Amino acid sequence: MRATQVWLSGLVGTVALCLSLAASAQGGPTLKVGVIGPFTGPSSDFGVPMLQGIQLAAEEINAVGGYMGRHLELVIKDDQGNPDIGLKGAKELVAAGVAATIGFCNTGVAQKSLEVFQNAKLPLIIPCATGTPLTTQYPAPESYIFRTSARDAIQAPYVVEDIVRRGWTHVAIFADTTGYGEAGLKDVVAALAAKNLKAVHIARFPLGVKDLRTELTAAREAGADVVFSYTVGVENAVIAVGRKELKWKVPQVGAWPLSFPFFINGAKDAAEGAMMAQTFIAEPSNERRAAFLSAYRHKFQQPMAVPMAAAQGYDSTYLLAFSLFGVRDGNPTGPVLKAALENISRVYYGVVATYEHPFSRDDKDAISPNMLVMGKVSNGAVTFARPEDAKRNLLVKRKH
Repeated sequence: MRATQVWLSGLVGTVALCLSLAASAQGGPTLKVGVIGPFTGPSSDFGVPMLQGIQLAAEEINAVGGYMGRHLELVIKDDQGNPDIGLKGAKELVAAGVAATIGFCNTGVAQKSLEVFQNAKLPLIIPCATGTPLTTQYPAPESYIFRTSARDAIQAPYVVEDIVRRGWTHVAIFADTTGYGEAGLKDVVAALAAKNLKAVHIARFPLGVKDLRTELTAAREAGADVVFSYTVGVENAVIAVGRKELKWKVPQVGAWPLSFPFFINGAKDAAEGAMMAQTFIAEPSNERRAAFLSAYRHKFQQPMAVPMAAAQGYDSTYLLAFSLFGVRDGNPTGPVLKAALENISRVYYGVVATYEHPFSRDDKDAISPNMLVMGKVSNGAVTFARPEDAKRNLLVKRKH
């Protein structure tokens, strides 16, 4: 606990030194920061933890003076996981005069709103949505779209590398028909092709599907020895329960939604052993993570439903604050803040990773493949799938 307090005090001290600049430069009582995500509805499973991570970081930053004496004021919009509601919320944030926005958990919802922020020349930092196209929509030098989650273009190859190492090469892909599922499917197919492999079966399905046993039977008949699922919500559980009912004992792997309560609680014992890519597992493996986990428990009095979402929301908020170090005239306009994010000069010792130049003019993704670990559902919780990952997690992870 003593080490945890020392680390947190050091971090807050750094923020205080850099953000509490001359009061004469104040441009108003607060600095508005937009926050948007699914805080109700099916995707609230990971939307709420993301919001809580952002709120925790903002509270810590405000406790030491905010930005040049101006507190960060969070302007929160609930997109309910609906693209049309998300678009409306994005427009309202721009109209509200936010300096930047942190948000989006669903790729399809984010996709529909990118143009709003790009046209307004206001930075958007995406802590959760992982669809690869989100940060390639616009040429990198011109793009106002930043991301602190692991894009699917690195998650898919990472998981494919792991399953091939385990000898599972007859892959069935189950992907939903959302923008997330579509982009994820393409990334998995490409990752398999890089290993000279091809899926033995591909199943597509809409959100809300209740039974996939027919498709699972077809995958089994095609000789699949592993199921790679790409969907956000309860459909992952539908796949797992279907496998159990068919008594088909093959592993289920996928991207980070396999760590969500909708899957783990929905599938119950059928979720056991499922493996997924992770950037953060809720274990106090070093001082920064121990401090974060302790502060979260103290503030919210509940366990993290999706630790990755909370950690990435938290780090995103601090990266925004660290970018403000470079805006010393108290006027962080969109273009100025974009340039500041691309040129963060101070190292931020974050929860997910150590961020040294996380963004640049030509690279808007903060997470690199070396920051990933394989998670595994064990006794209803997510832990490390490989002993070497647990050991590696003790070390500082920096962008490669």
